[in-house]
Amino acid sequence: MLEARKLNKQFGAGDTATPVLRNVDIQITRGEFVALVGPSGSGKSTLLSILGLLDMPTSGDVLINGHSVSALSRKQLAAVRCQTLGYVFQAFNLLAGLSVVENVMLPGLLAGKSGRSEHARAMSLLDQVGLAAKSKRVPSELSGGEQQRVAVARALFMKPDVILADEPTGNLDTLNGQRVIDALYNLNAAGQTIVLVTHDRKIADDAPRLVSLLDGEIETDSGMVQPPNNVTWLAEH
Repeated sequence: MLEARKLNKQFGAGDTATPVLRNVDIQITRGEFVALVGPSGSGKSTLLSILGLLDMPTSGDVLINGHSVSALSRKQLAAVRCQTLGYVFQAFNLLAGLSVVENVMLPGLLAGKSGRSEHARAMSLLDQVGLAAKSKRVPSELSGGEQQRVAVARALFMKPDVILADEPTGNLDTLNGQRVIDALYNLNAAGQTIVLVTHDRKIADDAPRLVSLLDGEIETDSGMVQPPNNVTWLAEH
């Protein structure tokens, strides 16, 4: 459902060009939980940005549900992002003046959808991440881990095919970080596709599929796992 073919990415041009990705091929199937790891500068966050259509490769192609995005206009790319992809970043990016439930509804509000059904969906998503009881609070009244779980719920609002999470636990302590990871695994157990960038080796080692990058190339890939197969996590919860 999400595929990269011969991706290359470089910054700059000519003698000053810096290669970041080199001929990267990866295929992610529906329902997988994939962790991308590697040292700083390995290209993992750049790869996630390109897979998420937030950046474009210097060469190569990205396919979503079998369709190439290389010829799409900016407007068409924005539509694909909205309809197909959900994002969770290291920074929570919640709006301080909105309530928790309004933050979750924000993608719908921006698309002109603000009815009862949208509110009900936001509440259902908050329930999935364990925060329905705090729906009327504002972000400043939540812990960092709770704010990140709100961000996860917001990413799910438009029913994306894939959740792309870039260091979602990077600003959190161990306990709150684990709660965010647990929320992602709960979603994955229900069939949601997750692609996660992390520096945390424990989080990476627990992932059903682990892809390691080094110097812009895929160094190792543990391979596709037929979902749902987060057996280790399910056995412990």
